[in-house]
Amino acid sequence: MRFLEIERATCEAFLPGLWARLAELPLTEKEAPDGPTIDLFRAHGGTNLLVPEEWGGAGASALDAARVVRALGSTAPSLAVSTMMHHFSLGSLLAVAELVGPGTPLDGVLATIAADRLLLASGFAEGHVGQGILAPGMRAEPVDGGYLVNGSKKPCSLSRSMNLLTASVEVDGGMGLLLLPAGTPGLTVHPFWGSPVLAGAESDEIRLTDVFVTHEQLLRPTPGLAARAYELQTVGLVWFQMIVCAAYTGIVSSLVDRVLARGRGDAALVARVESAAALTEGLARRIDLGDTGNDALAAALVVRHAVREALTRTVDEAVELLGGMAFVSSPDVAYLAAASHAVAFHPPSRAASAERLLDYYAGHELVIA
Repeated sequence: MRFLEIERATCEAFLPGLWARLAELPLTEKEAPDGPTIDLFRAHGGTNLLVPEEWGGAGASALDAARVVRALGSTAPSLAVSTMMHHFSLGSLLAVAELVGPGTPLDGVLATIAADRLLLASGFAEGHVGQGILAPGMRAEPVDGGYLVNGSKKPCSLSRSMNLLTASVEVDGGMGLLLLPAGTPGLTVHPFWGSPVLAGAESDEIRLTDVFVTHEQLLRPTPGLAARAYELQTVGLVWFQMIVCAAYTGIVSSLVDRVLARGRGDAALVARVESAAALTEGLARRIDLGDTGNDALAAALVVRHAVREALTRTVDEAVELLGGMAFVSSPDVAYLAAASHAVAFHPPSRAASAERLLDYYAGHELVIA
């Protein structure tokens, strides 16, 4: 068994030819702001990885997705980081569709996403400094025939390649779900990401200024669905932690792969990165079993922080084993090491969740604000 063999085989099974095509390209080209990776992802069917087969998608399980995302992270970090928000948005839509049942506007949306290989950007509140990660970052005001929506999301991955924006929106004191085509008047993209690291993820600002939306574009929960809003949010957060872990385990795996190719690795190095992968896969199997409640969310946060610890140690050792010449002769080693540290920046942070986890293990429900 070769390192990353299972992950690459899984990627090939669901997205034939994608990993090989990406592996042909230099890392600097793949990570450039206008690199080709997102278009390649779409062309090879990556947008439909999690879409159920009945909608025309690949029907990948959570475990399959974890392996595919790790494989992509190992060769194209920005692609893995940007598209994890597509997977998160799609997973949230599928969770809503399962709860509301057939016969809603979501039926047509999901069918169109599958048929046209649409990319979804996430305008949920994740990323707003000083604000709860579940609080809407946009507000809708009722007007004749619909609503006017104002607000922004920064950073917002896939900002230039998205076909559809999904976002949580405050409306009449509650929360609605916005589905907005990228070309909608009043929706604009503004520069935000100033770092060269993960610049290919297109994480700029999406701004909505007096955007008119119809009642069909802003889905307001029924009383029954509103009562289960926290359940939906919990499902989304569990999925998100799993995808984050898979993406960054893939990025760090690229460094380990380079160490092994030079014959410099040791068992401890491989054990640490594989332990991160095993923790991620364990969480994915839990999702596949339908266990996505409050206990699973606590487990997901524990996995996320354990994976971060394992990856941090792995990066340090891998860079040391690759040596100074590898570090100075190419930008790749320094780039991958820098990109790996972004695992700490996705919410909830370790500091924000530590006290809540302690409360959970003291017998209380885990609440993520």
